[in-house]
Amino acid sequence: MLTTTARATLKPALLLLTLSLSLSSCSLFGPSSAPVATRKPVAKAPAKPTGKVVDAKTYQKGYVGQIVRVARTYTGVPYRSGGNTMSGIDCSGLIAAVFNTVGLKMPRISWQQSEVGYEVEVNAIRPGDLLFFVPDKGKSGYVSHAAIVTEVNNYDSDIRFIHASSSRGVREDNLYSSYFKGRFVKALRPF
Repeated sequence: MLTTTARATLKPALLLLTLSLSLSSCSLFGPSSAPVATRKPVAKAPAKPTGKVVDAKTYQKGYVGQIVRVARTYTGVPYRSGGNTMSGIDCSGLIAAVFNTVGLKMPRISWQQSEVGYEVEVNAIRPGDLLFFVPDKGKSGYVSHAAIVTEVNNYDSDIRFIHASSSRGVREDNLYSSYFKGRFVKALRPF
């Protein structure tokens, strides 16, 4: 049994810990994998999402249009850490909810999503691909943010993606904006 003094000391510490976790990552549980820059390549087949698995051609022709349309229905939904509904959602929740809506499963946490599928170069990014970001510009670190590519207008200057911004809710942004360009880690094709 905790004393009144111990409880009074513990409450602010728990509040600070909860606040730190929610501000440091868009996923509910924060990072729990090795930093991106220090991970060693694994000599195995790329991870596949659990649930329905399709080939790349079927994904591009049969699912990408639906994924972009469904993702855009979330535009304006407020950010909520751990959220996955129209009343509040975070970045990895958006991806999981959109994929689930079209019948495809995706892990719930952003760093886990960053391990699904296979990496593609920037000049090969297509709508439906996933983008991943680190928290600090120009530094290596853990994946803390994820997004879905919605359109590619120019590989050198205009790759649009939808994501749940912690300050502005669900919105579309450009990969080449100064904020995101310096935090970009990789692009993945989930199938």
